[in-house]
Amino acid sequence: MSVSIDLTGRTALVTGSTQGIGAAIATQLARAGARVAVNGRTPDRVRAAAAALRDEVPGAEVVEVAADVATAEGAEQALALLPTVDILVNNLGIFGAQPALKIDDAEWRRYFEVNVLAAVRLTRAYLPAMMERGWGRVQYVASDSAVVIPAEMIHYGVSKTALLGVSRGFAKAAAGTGVTVNAVIAGPTHTGGVEEFVYQLVDRNLPWAEAQREFMRVHRPQSLIQRLIEPVEIANLVVYLASPLASATTGAAVRVDGGYVDAIVP
Repeated sequence: MSVSIDLTGRTALVTGSTQGIGAAIATQLARAGARVAVNGRTPDRVRAAAAALRDEVPGAEVVEVAADVATAEGAEQALALLPTVDILVNNLGIFGAQPALKIDDAEWRRYFEVNVLAAVRLTRAYLPAMMERGWGRVQYVASDSAVVIPAEMIHYGVSKTALLGVSRGFAKAAAGTGVTVNAVIAGPTHTGGVEEFVYQLVDRNLPWAEAQREFMRVHRPQSLIQRLIEPVEIANLVVYLASPLASATTGAAVRVDGGYVDAIVP
């Protein structure tokens, strides 16, 4: 018996999808047959990411949504370009190390605007039509930091904790409609941004392979796979949750964290 995921006829918006995890999610959704909207703040980056996706998945139907969805104006621009979606993946997020007592009000607000409120706005915009149609998927890419707040970036961790509550709340709002709403708890993942973050915490003179091992040993020793997760590994779970196969999974915080969170329940 084989398992196949076919999202032909579905339209997916992946926020913050010009690079990293978002780009991997967009690619895997396209492989499954979905029409995929690539989103980023600038037309040039969106255009380049869309071209790369078309090269990676020949025949893919790709929509370019250049808009800063962390702002109300940007969300309106995205809605004008893409009025309805079947799958909304709220992937957009920022992170960075900063001493807890040095994080000022403006930085706290910035993290909330980008990591939380952007997802809330888009969910509020797209969810009602999904409920009316009787099918839809909303996902929030959270983080192990939502559960294990990192001392070096508590503002990031708290914003991801908020996403877990947002996800559960909107799942209740969509109860019984055929729409599922879930959060994906991603563990330490290998992206360009994370490479820079790792080098904020370990010796910049180390080769990347050694720097990664040192980072995991010192800063993420709970990981059971003892390596950074590859973006496609996060994307594969997102695609499954977007599929009809996951029709009974909603209101959940599903982990793809390499065993990082030390718990036996989600």
